[in-house]
Amino acid sequence: MNTFSFKNKALYAESVAVTDLMAEYGSPLYIYSRGQIESNWQQFDQAFGDHPHLICYAVKANSNLGVLNVLAKLGSGFDIVSIGELERVIAAGGPYIATGLKENKFGVSFDRALALYKKAEFSKHLDVFGLDYHIGSQITEVSPFIEALEKALDLISQLKAEGIKMSHIDIGGGVGIAYNEEETINIEKYVQSVLDKVGDLEVILEPGRAIVGNAGIFVTQVEYLKQSGVKSFAIIDGAMNDLQRPSLYGSYHKAIAVEDNSKGIKDTWDLVGPICETGDFLAKDRELTLAQGDYIALMSAGAYGFVLSSNYNSRPRVAEVMVSGSNHTLVRKRETVGSLFENEFIFNNEIN
Repeated sequence: MNTFSFKNKALYAESVAVTDLMAEYGSPLYIYSRGQIESNWQQFDQAFGDHPHLICYAVKANSNLGVLNVLAKLGSGFDIVSIGELERVIAAGGPYIATGLKENKFGVSFDRALALYKKAEFSKHLDVFGLDYHIGSQITEVSPFIEALEKALDLISQLKAEGIKMSHIDIGGGVGIAYNEEETINIEKYVQSVLDKVGDLEVILEPGRAIVGNAGIFVTQVEYLKQSGVKSFAIIDGAMNDLQRPSLYGSYHKAIAVEDNSKGIKDTWDLVGPICETGDFLAKDRELTLAQGDYIALMSAGAYGFVLSSNYNSRPRVAEVMVSGSNHTLVRKRETVGSLFENEFIFNNEIN
């Protein structure tokens, strides 16, 4: 399923022209597809068939309440890593919550796990019922997941021999998406390879990027064009504070013109923002035909996009919109400059 597609040389989000959304909600703008979110989640869920399982969406990928509510209505669980994410999930109506600290320094090594399980088994304060692990992010091959699963199942066998029985295994997240035509994991085959090994254990899976990554785009407008003879720059109203992945990680997002513009200038452009930093770019060396006022969409921006955005240079964070068929709604309003300092105070050292 691909809910961002061209019709009559114009980009659509489901059944709505992106230019119509920009006219109504302004630029820059994050746009999410409800249909794509649902399709991505259902692909994981349906692959398990009747086998006991729970798909726990990793909230850190995109924590917008509108996104969480769409998933809650599907019956999704949620993987959270902070009290803030817990409160968001509760507000969104999320019934199933799995907490996790696996993303940080508090992880437990495989070598220590057996001894810790034994200790927990004899504690009157703890009940042991599962094994959880996580191996990384943006993984596009099945083999690392299966290698990790086999190690985990070996540990479960050792625990069983000690009289410690597991009821579930949480295989984490980390399934990657295509940012630049990469070959990605076949979800159905991946899940089947897991089911072939786990017996009757309940399986918990924690996809984040794989659910929302390609279900969102970031759209920005060309402010003006600058051609120096050595390098050509498209100065846009979106910036590194709005979409940090390119400048922070060197990450690639496909950049496409929202509408075909035969009167534009065809060149190889760097897409740069208005922030006072040399690292303020969203894309480099992209062949595009552009004119001042054109809109550019940065694709696959639904994960780690808005959630990583900031108010650097005192820039208000942008709006977020959800599209469902021909309907669309604001799921986060655009911040105002005034809202940025409404919780700040001027220091007054005068003594009355």
